[in-house]
This record gives sequence, C-alpha cells and structure tokens, in this order.
Amino acid sequence: MPKLVNLGSLCIDHVYQVPAFTGPGETVSSRTHEVFPGGKGLNQSIAAARAGVDVVHVGCVGEDGRWLKDALAAEGVDVSGLRVAEGSSGHAVIQVNEVGENAIVIFGGTNRTLVEDDMRTAVERVASDDWLMLQNEINDLDLVLRLAEESGCQVAFNVAPVDGREAGYDLAGVGLLIVNEIEASALAGTGAVDDDWSRVMAALAERAPNAAIVLTLGSKGLVYSDDSGLAALPAYVVSAIDETAAGDAFIGYLMGSLIRGESMQDALRMGSAAGALAVTRAGAASSLPGLADVRSLVQTGEA
Repeated sequence: MPKLVNLGSLCIDHVYQVPAFTGPGETVSSRTHEVFPGGKGLNQSIAAARAGVDVVHVGCVGEDGRWLKDALAAEGVDVSGLRVAEGSSGHAVIQVNEVGENAIVIFGGTNRTLVEDDMRTAVERVASDDWLMLQNEINDLDLVLRLAEESGCQVAFNVAPVDGREAGYDLAGVGLLIVNEIEASALAGTGAVDDDWSRVMAALAERAPNAAIVLTLGSKGLVYSDDSGLAALPAYVVSAIDETAAGDAFIGYLMGSLIRGESMQDALRMGSAAGALAVTRAGAASSLPGLADVRSLVQTGEA
C-alpha cells in the first residue's frame, strides 16, 4: 500500500478552558489547564495512522519535545526522520470557550529550524504512489515546494495557518489543496468567503492550476472541485466541545482514505466524519477518533 510522508510541525499544546476569549487589557481565569501533544503536522500524522495507513513523519523537535516523538511512535508512525535539535519545540497557547470555539497563539520553535537535509529526507521517502503532506507551520516552504515538484511528488498542502508567506508560494506542483474559509480568502485574494463558492474556487484554481481543491466550511460542510466540476458535502451534526484539531482529523482521514484507494467522495465523507467526532472531545491529538468510530458515523450518520 502507498504511504503518507508528512513533513510537518509538532507542538506542545497548553489548553485553557475559559468562559470567553481574553480581550485587550483583560485577564480571564481559566477553569482548567491541560497539556497535549499537538501541531498540525503531528495531529495529521496520527489521524492518518488511525485511518489505517503507513505514515512517515519528518520534522524537528527540541529536547523538551522528545515526548512528542514518542507519541507519534506509539501510534505506529515512522519517526526515523524526526530530528531532535537544540532550542525549544513549537508550542501553542489555546483558549477554548464555552461553545467549543478556540483562539490560538502559536510559537514555531524548532518547527521553523528545518534545514534542506530535512526537506530532502522527506522528498526522497516519497515513492511514485505515495503522498507528501505539508502544512504552513514550518519554514522555507517555497524551497520544499520546489524540491517536491522537481522530484515529481504528489503533494497535498494544507495552507494553515496563513501568515503572509502564502502570497509568494508557487503552487503549480500541488495536487491537492486543502483550505478553510480564512485560508481560501488569503490565497485567492477574494475577501471574505461568501456563498459564491464557484468564484472562490476559480480564484484558488488560478493559484494551484493542477490541484483538486477542498474548501472546508465548518458546520456548513465543504466544497470540492476538480476537473469534473464543483460539488458540495454537508457537515455531520454534533455537539461541539472543542474545535481544536477538527481540521487535522479531517485531513488525516481524507488522506488515509485516498491512500487506501477509496474515491474522493468517500474520502471526503470519512474526513468529514473524523472532523465531526474530533469536536466532541477535548484537546488536539487526544481528540482524534479511531477508525471504527469514524466508519460508524459514516454508516449511521449518528455520533
């Protein structure tokens, strides 16, 4: 079976349950403080592994993040390309309010200290039927994208979070582009995303002319486009506790299903179910569902 090679971030997540997000000049008392493994890269690797496919994770942590490497290994992820370096690992401060919404401050740490050897290690692990997975939480993505295109890798790029760098990316070598509303607006330059999905998707297609495009819309579902046209998929209805890592659960299961040879439509359903289940649980990696639960939701429509 093909595999997923993830050149991705790893973070130590500090999660605070608050009545409302802190405003300027305001101090808010948190009801709880928990520490979880996180980072978009780590979350997506674990989700894909739980979806039942082989995953290789390439990246960098500090000495304080060795336990993140152990967390990936415990899920069966190949961490032979995950380097431990000097400096602090990436970390995030996450506020979660009473309706499950989150507000996140992220520090890149060692995720922003990747060297060309790390990038070449990832690209060289990608065989002809494999996928290279990228997020926007590592450094020098313009170089990564160029190396991947030169090597002919199948690239899936989750352009999250947007930070201004995405304006200069050459996305011609991307085969699957995955964005939410904020990321779509930043990439397409269309302003706020509204109900005119065709306009937004056309603008994204200009940026990534060879990519299938997935635009996630939270509780409104998603929109997907490829050479066959534009399609929409509704979201599963669940009671949200914590939205952290819902997008990562979606992406991991989407990629896992595609690698297993399922159709894009079925892969999108699996991803949507995984994302829905993730919001019913607290934390990032800790909220990622197992394959049996995801399949059950797809089959029954009930969490």
